[in-house]
Amino acid sequence: MSSKARFKHRALLPSSFLLPRLLRAASMAVVASLLLLSAVWLRAADYPAPQSGSYTIRDFRFQSGELLPELRQHYLSFGAPQRNQDGVVTNAVLILHGTTGSGSNFVRAEFAGELFAPGQLLDAARFYIVLPDGIGHGASSRPSEGLRASFPHYGYRDMVEAQYRLLTEGLKVNHLRLVMGTSMGGMHTWLWGETHPQFMDALMPLASLPTQISGRNRVWRRMIIDAIRTDPQWRNGRYRKQPHGLRTAAEVLYFMSSNPVQRQKEAPTLKEADQHLDSFVAHSLNTMDANNVLYALEASSDYDPGPGLEKIQAPLLAVNSADDLINPPELAILEREIKRVKHGKAVVLPMTDQTRGHGTHTLAAVWKQYLAELLENRE
Repeated sequence: MSSKARFKHRALLPSSFLLPRLLRAASMAVVASLLLLSAVWLRAADYPAPQSGSYTIRDFRFQSGELLPELRQHYLSFGAPQRNQDGVVTNAVLILHGTTGSGSNFVRAEFAGELFAPGQLLDAARFYIVLPDGIGHGASSRPSEGLRASFPHYGYRDMVEAQYRLLTEGLKVNHLRLVMGTSMGGMHTWLWGETHPQFMDALMPLASLPTQISGRNRVWRRMIIDAIRTDPQWRNGRYRKQPHGLRTAAEVLYFMSSNPVQRQKEAPTLKEADQHLDSFVAHSLNTMDANNVLYALEASSDYDPGPGLEKIQAPLLAVNSADDLINPPELAILEREIKRVKHGKAVVLPMTDQTRGHGTHTLAAVWKQYLAELLENRE
């Protein structure tokens, strides 16, 4: 490992954010109890606990020209890399999260439980699965850590470059079996295919379109950006408490994330609709930061894979859902643009009782048959 790289690895137990603090103050009896609970969780989840780590990229230069002396890339991982006789990694899988999310979003029954468990398509005993936190997200370097509005302005291409350097410099991964992403991560997947066309065997973008952010997709992002920037409490990013505009941001995210049929089922009365919204917003405000959200939404401004779709060489299978408010099938953009991808195929899932609008991307049971098809075609 280069002297410029720093790694930190630790097992991720169920209460991952609070556990380190608790362990330092706990008695041995409490520690034993926590370990027992962790073992129970592992059996219940039927997939192993991930490892947590971070890699520091020195003097990271953003496309804006700004420089960050230390860019921390946090990640979770499952399994271990395997290499062939030529030293090429053969089993690495990169999975990329959505806007304001993190790699930990995938460590749940609906995703990891459907894909990473023994015998599943991405069995953690066979694959080396890497779930990075994008720049500005999760436990990676982000504005809320102190720089606030002085944090470099990053775009999607910066995020992909940092992911590439995490893999190649930090984890010594020189090839990927699969790149897969949801929402923003889906958009990153398209960029990965263009930027590093020989680096992967297959690509699977979910809940995304291979075109510049525009139309309603741009409008709801602008609504969040404007709600924060025009809030007097924001104070050019130097707020003393979270500005009220952050609540509007949470409400817009809630509105865009599911389909109207499911929302009606969940909340068939005025009172229940208010309760669902208030609960979501209250939970979101406990974890969200206005500058982090602002930067995350503005990052999409440089996204436009359209001009380079012909550069993609690996087989690509894009999956969207018909009830996705962010990427509605009526636009027919996916169907039009996939024709320009050499080995491209697109699937639009019909709305059913199992789909959840844009959020369908994390419900692996709904679409994993297409992942099986993609992996099988490359075996």
